[in-house]
Amino acid sequence: MKRILNVAIGGRSFIMDEDACDKLRDYLETFKDKARMGYYTDEVMDELEMRIAEIFTECLRSSRQDVVDMALVEKIIAQLGMPDGSEGGPDEGYTVHDRGEKREPWAGKRLFRDPDSRIIGGVCSGLAAYFDIDTLLVRVLAVFLLLCGSSGFWIYVILWIAMPVARTATDKCMMRGLPLTIANLRRFSNPK
Repeated sequence: MKRILNVAIGGRSFIMDEDACDKLRDYLETFKDKARMGYYTDEVMDELEMRIAEIFTECLRSSRQDVVDMALVEKIIAQLGMPDGSEGGPDEGYTVHDRGEKREPWAGKRLFRDPDSRIIGGVCSGLAAYFDIDTLLVRVLAVFLLLCGSSGFWIYVILWIAMPVARTATDKCMMRGLPLTIANLRRFSNPK
């Protein structure tokens, strides 16, 4: 008979069988050893645990089961992989764009202001990342609308107020439509 444990992951509580819990604990320890990000390791580990908790919640809700088992943990490990890319999930369902980034087509995209490539408020760069177009094109269009005397200024101000800033690595991945893998989270966790 397997023991069942109540485990907190990413701020959420889950019921796991003991084997699955041990495997997940080993994965997290190995991941932390391979990450070698110094000061940012804790931030990446927090993001990883939050992503694992999201996947657990989605899978448990869709399968209507209550206990996280070994199969679900192995699925998550295969999907998230390691920071050095040694174990990764399948690339099916993703498209590769001209910048070489793998993206899920419109899955999980959210509109954010981009603080990394902003000039004023990050609205134009956020819109460009969301719609996967060149940032310069959006900026030229915004200046054109402003100079034509249309409501371009007010649209920009309203979007500046309404759009949240992409502060975390998860937000930056979601803004670009990138899958929430460890490599992408690590890419956006590094200071620019």
